[in-house]
Amino acid sequence: MPDWGGKDLKMGTLRHIIRQLDLDWETFKRTKQEHTMRQASIHRKTNETDITVNLTLDGSGQAEIDTGVGFLDHMLHALAKHARFDLRIKGLGDLHIDEHHTVEDVGITLGRALSDALGDRSGIARMGHAIAPMDESLALAAVDIGGRGYFVFDGQFDAERIGQLGTSLIPHFFESLAHAAKLNLHARLLAGKDDHHRAEALFKAFARALNQAVAIDPQLAGQVPSTKGVIEV
Repeated sequence: MPDWGGKDLKMGTLRHIIRQLDLDWETFKRTKQEHTMRQASIHRKTNETDITVNLTLDGSGQAEIDTGVGFLDHMLHALAKHARFDLRIKGLGDLHIDEHHTVEDVGITLGRALSDALGDRSGIARMGHAIAPMDESLALAAVDIGGRGYFVFDGQFDAERIGQLGTSLIPHFFESLAHAAKLNLHARLLAGKDDHHRAEALFKAFARALNQAVAIDPQLAGQVPSTKGVIEV
């Protein structure tokens, strides 16, 4: 540390001190941003479902999931593990009718929690992509957390159901999440024969892409990653 009380403090030394303070302040701001807990809790209740989501982005992949739809629970565990999120979801839905409302509303509520946890999106990488294999299956996902909800899916499932989950609801889950989180998601099934493997590869690819997109980019120094200077939330 410089001698603040010294009589022979020269202008060059003073300039060095100012530069060092500026650098230390920028380091402090980046460190504070990186270690601020990014989390959200959302409770959404309708006449059809009652969903609670607790999400921590900077987690370790811990998950407690109970939606009443077993295969969806399995996929959400995989999502939390490979995105490195801590995730708790409790869902009650009108499963005596079918699982449609529950799956859709879990996607909406999780998307809202993701949006809230990200705040104004300052400092994040914003985009991410991943290709994930699951035995003979292969899936690709690309994400842009740019404030525009959009979903594109290219793929198909052979069976009508995987356990309790209708396969037509898998892309619908992602679509609901993407619009609620205001993110752009492209998902493709590139290969596969077993529908369980196809779905699992898809969720894992999305998880890894999301992990990249929400990561703090130190080069941004806390700036919003958009030429507009703002991302709609």
